[in-house]
Amino acid sequence: MEAAEELERRSKFLNSLIQKKKAKEQQDQNDQFNVRVRACDMPLPLQNKAFKCARDHLDTMPGKLDSKRLALALKKEFDSSYGPAWHCIVGASFGSYVTHSLGGFLYFSIDKVYILLFKTAVEPLDH
Repeated sequence: MEAAEELERRSKFLNSLIQKKKAKEQQDQNDQFNVRVRACDMPLPLQNKAFKCARDHLDTMPGKLDSKRLALALKKEFDSSYGPAWHCIVGASFGSYVTHSLGGFLYFSIDKVYILLFKTAVEPLDH
């Protein structure tokens, strides 16, 4: 029994090291894109896609922010990649209260722009 307990202890230790390394890598990537996550219920790969898409579109905008264009680009990207019913709100100041699908909510800032990206369930209408 003692060997099993030692194996479990080592396994937990290694898992904690892996989690710390992943968290550090994620923070480094967030720093690279100048991103700050405000609230989140979304897997890391989707978060990273949102950060990259937002950064790429912001970098191509000359001068003033076109928040509608950025919101549309993020919505279209997520609709085409992860299915329909994604919604995106972009701006410097806004309030919101939304219902979202499990694993489909991300509120973050990039530079001085705030972005709310979330997914809702789509149910067919019964006539």
